[in-house]
Amino acid sequence: MSKFEQFVNSPYVSPTLAGLGAGLYPLFFYYSNNYALINSWNHLGFFIVFFLISPIVFFWLCHFIFKKFGQKWKLKTYVFFNISAFLSFIVLCLYAGVKLGLLVGALGIGALAAAFLSKHFKKFVLFQLVLATINLFWLIPIIFEQLNYNDSWIQQPDNIEQATFTKKPNVYYIQPDGYVNFSEQNKGYYKLGENPHQGYLEAKEFKLYPDIRSNYTSTVISNAATFMMKHHFYNYGFNFTEITNGRQIIMSDNPVLKIFKKNGYKTHFISELPYLLANKPKIGYDKCNFNESNISYITNGFNGKQNVLDSLGRYLKEDIDKPKFFFIQVFKPGHVPSKRDESKGFEGDKERWVQNLEISNRQQQEVIDTILASDSNALIMIMSDHGGYLGWKNMMGIRTKTEDVDKLHSAFSTNLAIKWPDKAPPAFDTKFKTGINVFRILFSYLSDDTSYLENLQDDSSYTIIEYGAPKGIYKVLDANGKMVFEKRNK
Repeated sequence: MSKFEQFVNSPYVSPTLAGLGAGLYPLFFYYSNNYALINSWNHLGFFIVFFLISPIVFFWLCHFIFKKFGQKWKLKTYVFFNISAFLSFIVLCLYAGVKLGLLVGALGIGALAAAFLSKHFKKFVLFQLVLATINLFWLIPIIFEQLNYNDSWIQQPDNIEQATFTKKPNVYYIQPDGYVNFSEQNKGYYKLGENPHQGYLEAKEFKLYPDIRSNYTSTVISNAATFMMKHHFYNYGFNFTEITNGRQIIMSDNPVLKIFKKNGYKTHFISELPYLLANKPKIGYDKCNFNESNISYITNGFNGKQNVLDSLGRYLKEDIDKPKFFFIQVFKPGHVPSKRDESKGFEGDKERWVQNLEISNRQQQEVIDTILASDSNALIMIMSDHGGYLGWKNMMGIRTKTEDVDKLHSAFSTNLAIKWPDKAPPAFDTKFKTGINVFRILFSYLSDDTSYLENLQDDSSYTIIEYGAPKGIYKVLDANGKMVFEKRNK
């Protein structure tokens, strides 16, 4: 008899192996698929305790209980809890939350396995450990990429971080998710006609900027470029929604925050949802409407919704003797689903987006009215993170080469509207084209130093292409919004 057969057929069941089998593969699976959401030491400690130490301790407790009171039900108990925990962990990893029906199903499968397949328990555990080993090969390159992360791209080409403001209005950046430009709403896949929000903004003395675009395709990716005022080119990786340290860049430390703080501004982050806080980054803002305790270790960032007006009203009353910068996020109108099976078809997705557009209009107007009630000469900028993707069956479709320019503009179009203090926009506001240069242009205005405009970054838009062309990072819209298809090499 081989050692493998001896191991499988021996009556002894190791509590440690039973616990490792239940949690090791789910741990590796969660890390390899959600690394950017959980890349902190606190997360690592939590997941080791949750996925590994807890089940191991549990099985050792079972071991001592059965040792004292008899072994009759030991094996069946081990099978039940091992299989149930293994499947429950996977459900938790897939959905970043509790799905009651699936968890009941996991318990049912565990009970069936305990009733009829107990003699094969060690084979189950070996299979679980083999899965973990295979998944480890997926995880190692992700960790290696993190350890070898090159942050040279964040360096500014000039001394803009030393900018000194000659005027210090309160600055409010309102970011509605997936809100395409008014110019795009009347063509392409939208063709919505008049949007009453446009009239509202004009009545409030906002200047509207047509044909503005994002440089990237999703919230974290786009914001990282906007707040760094530099291109990252996805770090030449292939994660559609994340880049290395993306949330740390946006929430912890970036030139925009540094420049505002250098000029004596109190900085505030207010969001409907803790999406940018999902991996619990260090908060570089002076005030934030979410506490770390509000955010689960297992989350996709879309739980725990808050009303931004509550925090905005409170923060407006504080530090009245200091200038303030606010970054305010609302998550509508949003975009077509990320997954194809969640799409309702073009007409259904459009109807949903239009409904959410009306909600977003109302949200923005409530925020603006609240600001202007106490700060009539504020600088208020509204700019979305990316487009609504109407015309695409799902967001991931943009990974496939397309020659449909309307689809590209649907993904990248962003609305930009600015209320300038004293109704006096700078003469160089004609340089607004994409998000990457917005703050550089604002800082030129606030400091009365046009030398910063000499280093405006490339206004092209980039995406990951995996299908229809050699895999890589491609420029798909040039600085003037014209369709191109140019692969970017390192």
